[in-house]
Amino acid sequence: MIGRPNRAGVIAALDTADAAVAERWAAAVAPHVGLVKIGLELFCAAGPGVVARIGQRRPVFLDLKFHDIPNTVAGAVRSACGLGPAMLTIHAGGGATMVAAARRAAEEAGGASRPAILAVTVLTSMDAATLAETGVAGGPAQQVLRLARVALEAGADGLVCSPQEVALIRAAHGAGPLLVVPGVRPAGAARGDQARLATPAEAAAAGADWLVVGRPITQAADPAGAAAAIVAELAA
Repeated sequence: MIGRPNRAGVIAALDTADAAVAERWAAAVAPHVGLVKIGLELFCAAGPGVVARIGQRRPVFLDLKFHDIPNTVAGAVRSACGLGPAMLTIHAGGGATMVAAARRAAEEAGGASRPAILAVTVLTSMDAATLAETGVAGGPAQQVLRLARVALEAGADGLVCSPQEVALIRAAHGAGPLLVVPGVRPAGAARGDQARLATPAEAAAAGADWLVVGRPITQAADPAGAAAAIVAELAA
C-alpha cells in the first residue's frame, strides 16, 4: 500500500475521454509527479485496460468513488484491486458498514499490495448552499468532520477533502489519515467548477499529503513544465 511522501506530493488528474491523450499526458508528467489519477470520464471511455497501460508510467489513483450497498461496493473493490491501483476512492456517505466492507474486500483481494482506501467526504464543487439543497445543514466543514470520523473509524486509510478542511481533520485525527486533496490551483489559475480551493503551498502547509491537480497541468501549453513548477513550489 502506498504511503505518505516526505513532503506533499502531486497527483496529475488525467481527465479526458481520449486514452491516447491521457497516455501522452502521463508520459509527459511522469518524471515530476508521484501518481496519476484516472477518474470516471477516462475509465468509462477507455475501460479497465487503461489503468494497466498508464500504470506502467506512474502508480494510479483510481478515483471511481464507489457508493452503493456494502455487498456491491465490496465486489467492485475486489474487481478494482485486480487492476493494480495504488489508491481507490469510495464515498464516505455510504456509511460505516459500506466503508468497512470496502476495506475488508481490499485486504482479501490485494493483500499487502492492496490499494489505499480513501473515503471522499464533501466534493470540492459543493458549498454550504449546495449541501443545504441536499438536506445537509451546518456547512462543508461540519459535514466533512462528521464523515471523516465515520469513515476512519470504519477502516478507511485516508480521506479526500478540500484544502479548507485539511487543518481541521489534522486537529481532530492527527497525522494518521492519508489526506488526498483536490481543489488545488496555482496562484492566478482559473477556479473552474471548484468552490473550496487553495494554492499548492497553502494545502501543503495545512497538512495535505497528496495534491490532486488537473486542468492547471493538463491544459497548460507545456504539461510537464506546469507539473514541474508545482513540485518546485512545494519544495521551496
